[in-house]
Amino acid sequence: MLILALFGLGVGEARADSLCASDDRSREVCLESPATRIAALSPGATELVYAAGAGEKVVAVVAYSDYPPEAQEVQSVGSHTRMDLEALVTLNPDLVIGWATGNPPEQLETIEALGMPVFYIEPRDFEGVSSAIERLALLADTREAGEYVAAEFRDGMAELTKRYADAEPVPVFYQVWDEPLMTINDEHLIGKVLTLCGGVNVFGELSRLVPRIDDESVLAADPEAILAGGMGEENRDWLTHWEQYPSLTAVERDNLFFVPPSLIQRPTPRLLEGSRLFCEKLDRARDKR
Repeated sequence: MLILALFGLGVGEARADSLCASDDRSREVCLESPATRIAALSPGATELVYAAGAGEKVVAVVAYSDYPPEAQEVQSVGSHTRMDLEALVTLNPDLVIGWATGNPPEQLETIEALGMPVFYIEPRDFEGVSSAIERLALLADTREAGEYVAAEFRDGMAELTKRYADAEPVPVFYQVWDEPLMTINDEHLIGKVLTLCGGVNVFGELSRLVPRIDDESVLAADPEAILAGGMGEENRDWLTHWEQYPSLTAVERDNLFFVPPSLIQRPTPRLLEGSRLFCEKLDRARDKR
């Protein structure tokens, strides 16, 4: 079989001079030499590798890996929920960037069993984004470029945090999906953006990171603003749906806002731009009081 022919079933012990970094599952991943053929298994992972200065080393991506534009020229090996493993193996990556909660665990386990090192990415806070860039840059030997981008993001988020430290609270519902209706809790990175901007996540205390809810739950919570993400860069239909409920404060005050999901739903440096947009939307809601 092609997969077994190309890779053995074990991972050798790290040498003393290996490049090592801890991933977001607290596992130490070591390479005997800098990564030169990187597979990124989520759009966010792709952006992070490019942000780390290692874009020229990317040999495989998945669907919707559309930023930076040159990433669209890289071979796709399926979607983040279903990878073509034989296509991936044929590309002979020496480092695979996995999405800890987005890629199928069984496929990631197979990739590791075939001898391909997997570095799991799942930033849960702003520092986690900067840290991910720095760790990827270490493994790819592009530390100068990665550290510069990480510092810019870190400084930008710190400035935004300071600016909105005393902002008046705005109750907010963030819609991450429509069917089924889904949101995020306060532990999610998007939840932390809401908090930074002075938003109060009306579903922030739910236990699941990305909980399912229903229209009745939103009506009961009565948010002052509704922000929608999704998959595409335009998503007016999701917001139009809420207009059937004129008693909602968000509808009554016309506080129905869309933020391009690639700016807010990917844990990348562009989260800074998305956070600024979030904060601007909540400022508009405050102005309507």
